[in-house]
Amino acid sequence: MRAMLRLEGRQPPPLRVTRIPLARAVAGCALAAGVLLLPATVHAQDSAKEEIETCLTCHSDDGLTVTFADGQTHTLKVDQAMFAKSVHGENLKCTDCHAGFGEIPHPERTFKNAADFRASFRDACKSCHFDNYTQSLDGVHYALLSKGDTRAPFCGDCHGSHAIQAAGKPRAAISRTCARCHGAISDTYVKSVHGKSLVEGHNDDVPVCTDCHRSHDIADPRSTAWLLKTPEICGKCHTNKALMDKYQLSSNVLSTYLADFHGMSASLSKNGTAPAQGRVTALCIDCHGVHNITRVDDPSSPVLKANLVATCQKCHPGAPETFPAAWLSHYEPSWQKAPIVYSVKLFYTVFIPFIIGGLVLQILLHLWRLVVNR
Repeated sequence: MRAMLRLEGRQPPPLRVTRIPLARAVAGCALAAGVLLLPATVHAQDSAKEEIETCLTCHSDDGLTVTFADGQTHTLKVDQAMFAKSVHGENLKCTDCHAGFGEIPHPERTFKNAADFRASFRDACKSCHFDNYTQSLDGVHYALLSKGDTRAPFCGDCHGSHAIQAAGKPRAAISRTCARCHGAISDTYVKSVHGKSLVEGHNDDVPVCTDCHRSHDIADPRSTAWLLKTPEICGKCHTNKALMDKYQLSSNVLSTYLADFHGMSASLSKNGTAPAQGRVTALCIDCHGVHNITRVDDPSSPVLKANLVATCQKCHPGAPETFPAAWLSHYEPSWQKAPIVYSVKLFYTVFIPFIIGGLVLQILLHLWRLVVNR
C-alpha cells in the first residue's frame, strides 16, 4: 500500500525549468566572471528563497497530510514563521534535505507507519553534519535502532525538523528534549539540586543531560566501563576552582576521593580489567545519587550524617552506627579534622624519606669503603 498525499482544492504549481542552449550557457559563464564584485551568496539565497516559496505553496496548507499503510496520518504542513527563524531558514533549500523531491508532483513513496516515515529522513543530516552523524553511530540510541527498536531517537527526533534552533540554547531545552522519552528521570532531575537551579533559577552553570551523557555518542549508563568514568564526569565541574569558589564549594573533592580507598579501587579498576560482576567500590553516584542529587545539608541527603549509616550499609550490610566515623569523607586531614590521622601522615612524610635516605647513604659508604680498601 502506498502512502498518499492529500491536498484538497489545490494543485501544486509546476516547477519553472528553462533549458539554455550550450552557446548561451558558455557566454553566460564568461559574463558572470566579469561581475565577481557581486556577492556570490546572493544567487544562492535567491534560489533558496524561490524554492522555499514554491514548496510552501502546498506545505503551508493545514490539509496536506500523508496517510500510512496502517491507516494513520501525519501532517506535512511547515510553519513558515518557525522555519524562517530556524538555523536553516536562510541557508538551505528544501531539496538540500529532501533529496529526490525536486519534481512536482513528487514521486510516490511507501511508508508502513510513522516510524518508517521518520526513518526515511534519518540520513538527511549526514551530508552537512558528518562528524556528529558518525559519532551517533557509536551511541546507545543507534544500537537500539539497529536492533529494530523504532522508539529510539535519531537527529530529527531531538533537534526537530523545520524549527531547528542553535544547539543548547537555552540549556534547559536540552533536558526538556530528553524528557520526551525519559519522563520519569526528568521528573526526578527537576527536583534535584541541579534541576532546580536550572529550571527555577535559570542557572546555566549546572549540568544538563548532555554534560554527563554526551550528545551523539551516548554510552549505555548501565555499563561498568561508563560507571567507572563517573568520578571523571563529576570532576569536570567539581574540580573547576573558579566555578566551585562561586558557590563556596570545595574543588578538592575528586583528589580526596582518589586518595581514599574507594577512589583508589575505582582507579585500579578503570586502568586495569573491570570486574565482570558488578563493581568493587563505591563511586560518586552510589553516595550522592544520580538524577536525584541534593544539597549535602538537605535533610533527605544520603550523605547527611544522620543518613550516612544507611548509605554505607548499601555496600556494607550490618555496618554499625560508628562505621562512618572511620571514613574521612572528602575532608583533608588537619590538626582540626582528624588530628591523629594528620599526625601519622606527617610522621611518615618525614620517616619514610629518612629511612630511604639512610639506606642509600649506607650503600654509598659501603661502596666507598670497598674502593678505599682495594
